[in-house]
Amino acid sequence: MSVDQPTKKSLGDAEHLRVLGYDDSFIRSMSWWGNFALGFTYLSPLVGVYSLFALALSTGGPPSIFWLVIVGAGQLLVALIFGEVVSQYPIAGGIYPWTRRLWGKRYAWMAAWVYIWAMLVTITAVAEYGTGFLASLINLPVTNEVTLGLAALFLLVAFGINFSGTKMLARVARIGLAAELIGVVGLGLYLLIFQRKQEFSVFFDTMGVEGDGSYGAAFLGAALAGLFLFYGFEACGDVAEEVENPARRIPTAMIMTILVGGVSALFSFGGYVLAAPDLQAIVNGEDADPIPLILESSLGTVGAKLFLVVALTAFLSCVLSLQAAASRLLFSFARDGMIPGHTWLAQVSPRRAVPVNALIVACTIPLLLCVLIYVGGSTLLMRITAFAVIGIYVAFQAVVLAALRQRIKGWKPAGPFNLGAAGLLVNVAALAYGLFAIYLLGRPGTSGVFLDDWIVLIGLGVVMGSGLLYLFIAKPHSASHAPEGDAIEMARQIREHPDTQ
Repeated sequence: MSVDQPTKKSLGDAEHLRVLGYDDSFIRSMSWWGNFALGFTYLSPLVGVYSLFALALSTGGPPSIFWLVIVGAGQLLVALIFGEVVSQYPIAGGIYPWTRRLWGKRYAWMAAWVYIWAMLVTITAVAEYGTGFLASLINLPVTNEVTLGLAALFLLVAFGINFSGTKMLARVARIGLAAELIGVVGLGLYLLIFQRKQEFSVFFDTMGVEGDGSYGAAFLGAALAGLFLFYGFEACGDVAEEVENPARRIPTAMIMTILVGGVSALFSFGGYVLAAPDLQAIVNGEDADPIPLILESSLGTVGAKLFLVVALTAFLSCVLSLQAAASRLLFSFARDGMIPGHTWLAQVSPRRAVPVNALIVACTIPLLLCVLIYVGGSTLLMRITAFAVIGIYVAFQAVVLAALRQRIKGWKPAGPFNLGAAGLLVNVAALAYGLFAIYLLGRPGTSGVFLDDWIVLIGLGVVMGSGLLYLFIAKPHSASHAPEGDAIEMARQIREHPDTQ
């Protein structure tokens, strides 16, 4: 893998963007640390572990922790491919411009359509899940009305921070990064060292979770523990036009997001398992929300309250990063004239240098979804969240597949970050992993309730089906004349540009 090319210079940020067909629309005020913090707080190991800890243990027992390693390794392969792509195409919006330049505008339209909805649903879900922490901190009953009001508060506060500009976004993301590291690494180490109630061998003990069946099936069922956690690193690329030297910095920020996020999640998940006073009850499914009890028994009432403050910071930072990423994707989509209202959505505030109208949409739709969940109940939240995870994985693999297609046609990535001769092997392995992950996410359940068992595939089918219908009937791509499918030609132009000689 090569990050620096000692014999050649790289294009300047503005010139690189100009070669790709765009002019600077943003202010490059985000540092590498800010970019890393954005990806990390989107990935949010604290949010991921808290949300699925009980489900993972009741499905796969303590060995379900190994899914963090398996999925982390697979997503690292994907991040390496993304790194090559963003290094050649450091354009705002991530998934959409990458798939457009690697394949074509119709392919990109579908990938972006799925990804936009998955992100908007994820924003909604994180805001909803965070309400329990806030309600506990301020001693409010967790009623439907309170949940709706607090979720709206999360979304509006995140919008206000995003609206204030990229510098404020990066600053709050760094605060969120610190809160995450305290909440997952610091707390995890404390639980492992001082509050351990289980032996380390428990991670190889199924504790009877398989019943009379095969443990292999139970272990596969716990895959969501890792699959739900390891995305968000792509957000580093969504703000590519707001980062200095993005062709070099963003790939390393994405890789560090995976590595640091994975280690943090292992400490957190492992600490909760080893500190659980009644682990068997969690595995048996008798305790659906075990973490508050673990924290109170380990930290006391005051300590548990302090953790709630840390957790709230992490949830807010996660919503903030999601909103920022979604707005940049909408902006990039609109800038190429690919969606209705594209002129309005593509506007960037001259004062704050952020896509304000796209931010409004990235806040308003999740607000409406929160109202829908209020009407439909918490079951609806779980159902739309299930779609969000598989939708993001499908969009990811759209990039990986398109990169492999171009590589087979002769593409050699021209950015300063590239995998060299290992690129083809990593690309194939990333695609194989991604298809396996999509299979695990899309497998029908076995509850016997049709809607619950098939909801993931139904949700994906509705979004993709509606997207295809709109694509072929309205032809939103027909008026867009931005470059497409030019990976090989762009690589040649970048290498031959006078500034790279």
